[in-house]
Amino acid sequence: MLKLALIILAILVVAMLLLTVNIWLRGGEFRSQHISQSREMRRRGIHCVQSMDAIERRESAKRDALREKLEN
Repeated sequence: MLKLALIILAILVVAMLLLTVNIWLRGGEFRSQHISQSREMRRRGIHCVQSMDAIERRESAKRDALREKLEN
């Protein structure tokens, strides 16, 4: 049981060291986790919920204004 615990601990230590080296190689910075700052997400037209809501509200306001203009 102790042997298994030491093996698991050794694996965790190696994993943490590799993650640390990865962070150092990137200059100490993590990539942004925001959807809007991802090239691939922008290419696919995917935005964060707040941006999507703002876009939908603008489009809805334009449709409503056009509808009112056509009715008058």
